[in-house]
Amino acid sequence: MANLDVSGRILLLAADPAIVERQLAGENLTLDEAGALRDDVSTDEITPISVLTRFDERLGQCPYVGFHAGGRSPIGHGAVHAGRFQVTVAGNRYGKGSSREHSPLAEYHAGIRLVIARSFERIYRQNADNLGLFTSTNFGLIARIRRGEAIDIDELVADRDPLAAAILKSGGLLRYGQLHMQRVSIGETSHDDAPRTLVEKILARHALTTDVTNASLEPGNGILVRADWRFIHEYYTGMAAHMLHATFGRPLTLHDARSMLAFEDHLSYSHRSELHIRNGLLPNVRELSDAHRAFAHDYDVRNHGYLSEANSERDEGSEGISHAMMAERYALPGQVVVGTDSHTPHSGALGCVAFGVGTTDMANAFVTGAVRMTVPQSLRIELSGPIPAGVTAKDIVLHLLADARIRAGAGVGKVFEFAGAAIASLSTDERTTLTNMTAELGGFTGIVAPDDETVRFLKERRGIDFTLEPWMRSDAGARYADVIAIDCTRLSPMLAAPGDPGNGIALQTLDERPGIDIAYGGSCTAGKREDFDHYHDVLSWAAARGLRVPDNVKLYLQFGTQDVRDYCIAQGYVDAFERVGAILLQPSCGACANCGPGSSTQAQQVTISAINRNFPGRSGPGKVWLASPPTVAASALAGRIASFAELQQRFMK
Repeated sequence: MANLDVSGRILLLAADPAIVERQLAGENLTLDEAGALRDDVSTDEITPISVLTRFDERLGQCPYVGFHAGGRSPIGHGAVHAGRFQVTVAGNRYGKGSSREHSPLAEYHAGIRLVIARSFERIYRQNADNLGLFTSTNFGLIARIRRGEAIDIDELVADRDPLAAAILKSGGLLRYGQLHMQRVSIGETSHDDAPRTLVEKILARHALTTDVTNASLEPGNGILVRADWRFIHEYYTGMAAHMLHATFGRPLTLHDARSMLAFEDHLSYSHRSELHIRNGLLPNVRELSDAHRAFAHDYDVRNHGYLSEANSERDEGSEGISHAMMAERYALPGQVVVGTDSHTPHSGALGCVAFGVGTTDMANAFVTGAVRMTVPQSLRIELSGPIPAGVTAKDIVLHLLADARIRAGAGVGKVFEFAGAAIASLSTDERTTLTNMTAELGGFTGIVAPDDETVRFLKERRGIDFTLEPWMRSDAGARYADVIAIDCTRLSPMLAAPGDPGNGIALQTLDERPGIDIAYGGSCTAGKREDFDHYHDVLSWAAARGLRVPDNVKLYLQFGTQDVRDYCIAQGYVDAFERVGAILLQPSCGACANCGPGSSTQAQQVTISAINRNFPGRSGPGKVWLASPPTVAASALAGRIASFAELQQRFMK
């Protein structure tokens, strides 16, 4: 019988910062003494952007340095390691947000061996498994650990699927792969006539069997699938290479490098990021880029990199954001696409299963071609009725995020299958907004069944004559965990108040309209062609009336990809953008990841942004309101939060 060593201290992530500070000062508190625990502790708080240039043992100085409680950040660099903590305890939806494996790796290197929370986000928990960091929802363990009881590893993994249990007992995914992935084959799933969802059908065509796993698609079963596309970006490539070379030596033998892609999309504007300059991070950024490029070069992996190797101010940016380019150039209906970004579900709008994974998962996939996942349940999101003028897909998803069922965790780990009459009226660009933001909804992925619109998109954007196959849809009678119906006719422009994408509020009900300092239109979810159509609708209307962005406001528009930039130039949009005073930026993740212009630099600044998440510190120290592209553009012109319709009423003659 093997036991987990958790003889060190327990850190309770309380909602009261004074409680946290007392523990850091040496006190050991009970749950009752701690009071309410923080819910929704995001990976942006566990390892904020400022520490992500580290990808090795140095991360052990960093866990929770972005943790917010009571308006404060009580945990400093090195505090967890110095405090000899081995167990962390928090509330609901622990590890939400980005797929960054830096977070559990930082915890592990700081000495944490067990995280206890009421619930976990899927990617975080899978990343923790892959590193050998144990997680549990059993709060009864806390008193037992305080009494000095030994905690049996078999007990800790008893409620996990067999694959997760085997990975944890092996000491992590790479060690598991060495032991159990020498013989891999396409699995034989049940051939009964039971109705299936589209996701189940796709997974049935990609599921693998090993000597310890089967290909059963029963929800909750841990399986391995063969991916059609695997992609990574520069924040993770150095870490993946470090892990692989440490485990397997060099050179590596990669599985089908032609189906692997590398992207430098996050940091191409870091030389203009106040955060990176102030903290002296640019040498670390260069280290990340060097490691990324070396891996791509050494193993002949296609790399979509910077527009200029010199990265001068005259020629900045990247070829495009990874998951946006996957939809524009690579993903096809019926495929499995995996990437090291939580917004990989972007491509699910094309009718494929696209999901984010952590660094260890991707490292393992590079050498085996196989990707670990837990078979998810599906939620069917029925969008009915015509969508009113002025309402976009972003408004729909912000409304869904504010739904009480979603806020209670109904979507965690599930597939969001978007369907209904309203879906047919949405372009593929708009559909990608819905599937992209399943990351914020807590889901495994999002998907839209391919249809005539998908065929049009593939023909127009990529010159592909794609033929839909009869199986590429969910069957009548397929099983769903639940059906959430949204009457789109009742929707109006939405906002998400600062702090969390789930803080949804209808714009028209916001009585006090805060003034804004920054308006940002860009990122993977709002830097597409149709998003720029929306920006142009508002800004060309303003330009025709001689309106400009006020001097005290900065409006940034950042293209998601080169293809979007070239489209805007061809459409003649740039003239209107420049006439109203918008600042145009080349493709990059940019301000969405606090990596370039458009991020706040002072706590009192207010931003209205079309990005997908507004966790504390995500896009600078200021407050971030989320909104749709037309609302962002209209608010920039008004100098305070306003819809396009309100702006038009204000300036009507």
